[in-house]
Amino acid sequence: MTTKPRWRSERGAELIEMAVALPLLLLVVMGIVDFGFLFQRYLVLTNAAMEGARVAVLPGYTIADAQARAATYARTGGVPMPVNAVATPVSLAGANGGSWPGMRITVTHVYQYQYIGPIAGLFGGSFSSVTLTAQSTVRRQLGS
Repeated sequence: MTTKPRWRSERGAELIEMAVALPLLLLVVMGIVDFGFLFQRYLVLTNAAMEGARVAVLPGYTIADAQARAATYARTGGVPMPVNAVATPVSLAGANGGSWPGMRITVTHVYQYQYIGPIAGLFGGSFSSVTLTAQSTVRRQLGS
């Protein structure tokens, strides 16, 4: 007695494979997008700190002007408020043991994850926000 092989249909296998793979693919893509937004905001904060420090060492400008310039640059660059800019006078080491007056601007912003945070919360993770900090120090040029 010969047995006939049972051929099973593979119809619909692609649909099942797609249903399994699509959520993982979307999670990876959304993670890449979220990291892109985070990196863009970090770059804007870095530039805002440099701009604020540049204004702080120019003659005729105050610390409040430098802080306002850094916060305005960050807001204009697409970083939503609140952005905290703090300017502090510093003394930088110079040649022959001397020192130069300078200004340090520290810009901070709390970035809220848009895609990964809520998804990580479903699995018991705490991936909701990260504090971005950018700092720039510029030496004040002394005129003769």
